[in-house]
Order: sequence, then structure tokens, then C-alpha cells
Amino acid sequence: MLDGCERKNIKSGMSVAIVLKQDQNTGYLTDGIVRDILTKSARHPHGIKVRLMSREVGRVKEIY
Repeated sequence: MLDGCERKNIKSGMSVAIVLKQDQNTGYLTDGIVRDILTKSARHPHGIKVRLMSREVGRVKEIY
């Protein structure tokens, strides 16, 4: 499985599961399609921040 902490593994149009800011304590994941990649650095320990087609913003935890 690809690592959601590496920017190079994430492309616009991919199916991913993200954790929204308000769900960080619960770990609840939201599925969606990547619209924009918001993290500029090559890697981030908590996951690359993305915006989904649904306009929700969160950090990538799983890549499908």
C-alpha cells in the first residue's frame, strides 16, 4: 500500500481516505477523490494535506 505521508504517492483524481480536522481524536476516515494537494513539502509525518472534490480538507491516511 502507498504511504499517505509521501507527496509523490498522491495525484489529483486518486481515491483516498482522509482524516478531517474535527475527526482527528476519533480517527474517523472520510473517503473521496483528490482535487488539490495542499502540502508543499515532500513528506509530512501526519499525512499529506489534500482537498477532495467534495471540498473537504484533511490529511491522507489511506490510498486506494
